[in-house]
Amino acid sequence: MSQPPGPPLPPPPPGPPPGWGPPGGGHQHQPPAGQGGQGGQPMGTLVVTLQGSVLTSNMISPSVRLNGYPVPTSYGDNALPVTAGPIHVDVEAQWLKTYGQAAIDVQVPPGGTVQVFYAGPWHQFTTGSIGFEKQKRKGTGFLVGFVLVLLLLVVGIPLLASLG
Repeated sequence: MSQPPGPPLPPPPPGPPPGWGPPGGGHQHQPPAGQGGQGGQPMGTLVVTLQGSVLTSNMISPSVRLNGYPVPTSYGDNALPVTAGPIHVDVEAQWLKTYGQAAIDVQVPPGGTVQVFYAGPWHQFTTGSIGFEKQKRKGTGFLVGFVLVLLLLVVGIPLLASLG
């Protein structure tokens, strides 16, 4: 039995997200930082560094949102043209579930650059790390403990069986 459809969702806000350059990830001509962007507002650059790679972290790069709007990013340095002023940065990873959530508020000066570093955790049961300096990944103790228990089971049980 099907349910009647719920109320319609509100439409997305018109235009590009606040604090973000033109649509298309910067493939169109943009004014140099500090010379005015949307509505003549001064521009700056936010560099979001997603630490790790598809080999050391997750095959899916973390999702980044600026002031609530998703922006295209990949592992490594991501130079994002933004409107100068306060920017709220949210980052999270996705695998079987959403994990590694981290957020930070930054102030981007006109014509200036602010760099933010994000490191996802070693496992899906904790938050990520974000800050203005290179970050350490959380969850190392859990990962080492899990590997030791697994090793004990794989080696210890057959060893005990052969002795008894």
